[in-house]
Amino acid sequence: MSANNHHARYAHIVGWGKYVPPNVMTNEELAKKVDTSDAWIRERTGIRERRIATKETTASMALYAAQEAIEVADVDPNDIDLVIVATSSPEFIFPATASIVQDQLGACNAGAFDLSAACSGFVYGIGLAAGMIRSGIHNNVLVIGSETFSKLLNWKDRATCILFGDGAGAVLLQGSDEYGGILSSVLGSDGSGGELLEIPAGGSKNPTSIETVMANMHFVKMNGREVYRFATRIMVDATKEALEKANIPAEELDLLIPHQANTRIIDYAAKALNLPPSKVFVNLEKYGNTSAASIPIALVEAIEDKRVNPGDHLVFVGFGAGLSWGACALEWTEPTIRRATTPQRAAQSKLRYQWSHVKSLGHRVLRRVDAGVSRTLDRIEGKKNGNGHEE
Repeated sequence: MSANNHHARYAHIVGWGKYVPPNVMTNEELAKKVDTSDAWIRERTGIRERRIATKETTASMALYAAQEAIEVADVDPNDIDLVIVATSSPEFIFPATASIVQDQLGACNAGAFDLSAACSGFVYGIGLAAGMIRSGIHNNVLVIGSETFSKLLNWKDRATCILFGDGAGAVLLQGSDEYGGILSSVLGSDGSGGELLEIPAGGSKNPTSIETVMANMHFVKMNGREVYRFATRIMVDATKEALEKANIPAEELDLLIPHQANTRIIDYAAKALNLPPSKVFVNLEKYGNTSAASIPIALVEAIEDKRVNPGDHLVFVGFGAGLSWGACALEWTEPTIRRATTPQRAAQSKLRYQWSHVKSLGHRVLRRVDAGVSRTLDRIEGKKNGNGHEE
């Protein structure tokens, strides 16, 4: 459904959801795998534990978070115009993880694509979604950050394996004439620092081979010192720029929700921005760095903790591989008290998603039947052309 181009359109967050795997890995457990300790990890990162996917995949976690966001928004999946999944750990190189999620949601009228901007991906997705809504191209856009980063780690590399965890978060943005929602978006990149945080192999430059696998080139490599220097600067600069573009005075910022990478980075940014702890949301100690999923997971928990209320000014700010960064400033407009889910509504939702699964299966069956019939007809036609008559 397209928005009206003749009026100002604002992109409001009307639904939100998260999913984290139940499997918890504490620092003590991690210390059994690599030379480290709980005290060492906490002192340098602030992380106490993280969630590690077992049976979950990037798509399945994205689906859970998306379903919750849709239920909060009370929007029919058929009315969703676009699904964006920000991830560095997609289900496949292709098809897009977003297409898998779109199918399972039963969002039959939605386009879908994956967005690769590492830990900045969710903020990039918000910026793109808001722009599409403002322009009138789309009205309902689902933005998801989902990561199974544990699959990309060398569990013998202390510099990286202590940092990351798995999870997913999602928001549904909806167009409205009402002022508020996403008021500014700042997106940036400095590709000269690309080698500071990378997975060297698996792409077209270094395709997968026995040599790349043996050299551990398919795992995350990071220059922690240089990334730290970059992050402490860019978190502050991007936040200030987003507030300025949104015409929000710094003293009127109610809550900063930063990418959850390292408490020392977050503390530095808060001090530079003159923000007290009450104006900065941190849940890093429970989940570690969940990359593109960290900000939406933190947003959901901030809402659950009653740290977000209508009229509040928020900033999301993130940084990551690329080197990339992004920030957006918004005015929150949606009530954060969730409607009670009646048994009837829960049953309807369950039936809707089960029916979407059945329809998807039916489409696959019909596609295979159609392909089989087409092959049979081609063989018959070939015999006719070759022999001059039907056999």
